[in-house]
Amino acid sequence: MPRESVAGGIAIIVDVLRASTTIVTALEAGAAFVKPVVEVEEAHRLRSSSNGAWLLGGERGGVLIPGFDLGNSPAEYCRSVVNGRGIIMTTTNGTLAIERCVAAEIVLVGSFLNRSAVAKEAVLLASNRGVNAIHLVCAGTNGHETEEDFLGAGSIIHAGVLESNRNHLLDSKSEKASAEFRRVVNGSSDAQSQLLESFHQSLGGRNLIDLGMESDLILAAAMDQFRLVPCLCLKTGRLVSFDAL
Repeated sequence: MPRESVAGGIAIIVDVLRASTTIVTALEAGAAFVKPVVEVEEAHRLRSSSNGAWLLGGERGGVLIPGFDLGNSPAEYCRSVVNGRGIIMTTTNGTLAIERCVAAEIVLVGSFLNRSAVAKEAVLLASNRGVNAIHLVCAGTNGHETEEDFLGAGSIIHAGVLESNRNHLLDSKSEKASAEFRRVVNGSSDAQSQLLESFHQSLGGRNLIDLGMESDLILAAAMDQFRLVPCLCLKTGRLVSFDAL
């Protein structure tokens, strides 16, 4: 994705399995911030500059990076571990997607956990700031689009349309993503089970199952669990709750 394609718009980063889910979980658990970086070496450098005060979190190939405190499972980012701590995070796909969107006016992070909240915030920001475009940026896996991110984007689009009284002009891919989310959930009273079934068939889901991390699928499918919306501070490069900016 060309970096200039999101310039001047609002970008919502979606990496359902697992960076987006983990970032939302970490900030909800009281982390002071999450600093996304692309390279492992940069993460170690920033950790050193904090005299070891910041935690290192992330993965390569889905597994814990040697020398890091935490991997990329949302289960690891509990309040007892991250409350009040800064976290430097690097992941295979999610943090790279964030870096590619720094030309946007506003960068938010979305997941199933906060899909209604991030949709509502994006629509409100677009209206208040006269922004014409909201971009759903799916991180995918190693350059390949994944079903879980497509569904995550569709769920946010669906929530945004429902929450707003405005008429939204959706491109064909956004229409398709929203329709796919509706098809999978299909008005079910147990949307989490429907999403889990889809995750088990998706590229990212199969990768986690192969790594013995199937329990993360359950955490990622907990729809509308939080109201927190991570937002990238363009001055510091840190993700914090939008309310904290």
